[in-house]
Amino acid sequence: MAITLTNAPGLPEVDIYRHVSIATGTRLVHLSGQVSWDADGAAVAEGDLAGQIVQCYLNVGKALEAAGGTFDDVAKLTFHVVDWTPDKMPQVLDGIVRAAEALGTAPVPPASLFGIVALDVPEHLVEIEATAVLE
Repeated sequence: MAITLTNAPGLPEVDIYRHVSIATGTRLVHLSGQVSWDADGAAVAEGDLAGQIVQCYLNVGKALEAAGGTFDDVAKLTFHVVDWTPDKMPQVLDGIVRAAEALGTAPVPPASLFGIVALDVPEHLVEIEATAVLE
């Protein structure tokens, strides 16, 4: 495995991500932001932020697989959430937990969340980007 995830001493431990990823692989993989659509481009979980996060994670997983990797290879995730307000955090956490269950893994690499005005179409509430390192 090319990625080691850890928390830095002196920083609070957070359940949904680790503060540090240490990469030792040889191939850097950048995935485009994944939104909540299916293989045919149809919107999934319209109006449901948690449901869209699940689909985004599944799509990130498919893209990683195409590159020869898994969530174990992810060095960093970036969330872009439309009309972000802190009261949406429980929905985000619910989506991450449901995605982990669906994937059978705990995807906890370092992560950032940015509130944005809009995505490509009004139906998309969240987009998730990933950077991975493969051996």
